Amino acid sequence: MNKDYYEILGVERDASPEAIKKAYRRRAMKVHPDVAQDDAEAAEKFKELSEAYEVLSDPNKRAVFDRGGDPMGQGGAGFSGFGGGFAGGFDFSNLVDAMFGAASSRGPRSRVRQGQDALVRVNLLLHEAVFGVTKPVKVQTAVVCPKCTGRGGEEGSQPVTCSTCDGNGEISQIQRSFLGDIRTSQACPTCRGYGTIIPRPCGECSGEGRVRSTRTLQVKIPAGVSTGIRIHLEGQGEVGPGGGPAGDLYVELAVAEHEHFRREGDNLEVVVKLPMTAAALGTTVDVATLEADWEGSAPDERSVAVEVPSGTQSGTRIALKGRGVPRLRGGGRGDLGVTLLVQTPTKLDDHQRELIRQLAEARDEMRPEAIAAAKGGKGMFGKLSEWFS
Repeated sequence: MNKDYYEILGVERDASPEAIKKAYRRRAMKVHPDVAQDDAEAAEKFKELSEAYEVLSDPNKRAVFDRGGDPMGQGGAGFSGFGGGFAGGFDFSNLVDAMFGAASSRGPRSRVRQGQDALVRVNLLLHEAVFGVTKPVKVQTAVVCPKCTGRGGEEGSQPVTCSTCDGNGEISQIQRSFLGDIRTSQACPTCRGYGTIIPRPCGECSGEGRVRSTRTLQVKIPAGVSTGIRIHLEGQGEVGPGGGPAGDLYVELAVAEHEHFRREGDNLEVVVKLPMTAAALGTTVDVATLEADWEGSAPDERSVAVEVPSGTQSGTRIALKGRGVPRLRGGGRGDLGVTLLVQTPTKLDDHQRELIRQLAEARDEMRPEAIAAAKGGKGMFGKLSEWFS
């Protein structure tokens, strides 16, 4: 023996079976005659490469080769020299397994299989997401056929063995090539790989054992959810072929924007307009809370009295602890942030104008000096712009 199969495959002598398979797959894709058509020696190289893989992938033949013996000698199946091709024929499925890492199917496949997961999207109002709700959700999925209860056949009809594949679920073909006889396997076209045939398929599901149906589920949505969160409902997805186990259902939530409130994590934010005189003198204002949208809230929770100190500036934010969003993980609630927007009067009668003029004279503000805001500070306009964005 003057061939070094390790050198042909380009692996070390202590290479693992997985490394040998990867090396063969990599080189076979380069020297296969269908790929390297410009190489006159491609067929010979591929035959030599396949011989090396046959030896090194077989523990017994590899042991014989490592001891200096002839693994293709007496008792060795496969090659019989370069001139004779593959003496015993070549199972193409083994080549596919080595080159592409996918073994061919063996035996009939089951009619009963696991169903797929399903996804539905549900729109929520802000108060539903904040306080939680039980929502009716329509789901269109595959369910067990009510007529045959998943069997796939009419009453009394039993599956019979496929005569084309004798129940194997696949058929084999042998083709001659320069490499010798190549055997390929494919799913039986008559039974589609099941190995059996249903003589009288169910008229409702056409033998699938399942049908499409729309059903309504009552989905409990916890308080504090937000857009993008998915609720997992085990076993509520697609029923599998043949009435197989159902997959899971995922309910993805999308929360609509509110007319007045804005959510920031576990906090709720609201802007309240305040007259200039009230901001200057100080006052108490009643601010509606999000509970006003929720029928399950107590009447005294639907508004809150906010103390506005005298001299309050536009853009001032007052935080009301525990009036925000319930924390989805953990206890307690966030804050309700009330941002005050001081409004300057635009329509004044003569009496009001005179009063304001007298105030300006008393405060020496008839010709006020413009003072630039501190660098780096957000200021009133920065805060309001940030809120409205």
